[in-house]
Amino acid sequence: MPIIVNLDVMMAKRKISLNELSERVDLTLSNLSILKTGKAKAIRFSTLESICKALECQPGDILEYVGDEKKDSEP
Repeated sequence: MPIIVNLDVMMAKRKISLNELSERVDLTLSNLSILKTGKAKAIRFSTLESICKALECQPGDILEYVGDEKKDSEP
């Protein structure tokens, strides 16, 4: 998938656990884990907004587009 979720990176930068983020954004641990591992097929803007507010970041800090060229060059 050409969209990479960097939620784990932002969580590490902000030193926040999955449990704490789950409480702050009012999202279940399982749903947040699915998003964090990149297995989610979609995300609501309201959820993205809550995550960005809790982590004090921009949507682009969490979501990254990787084109086919870059993806093919990965090992």
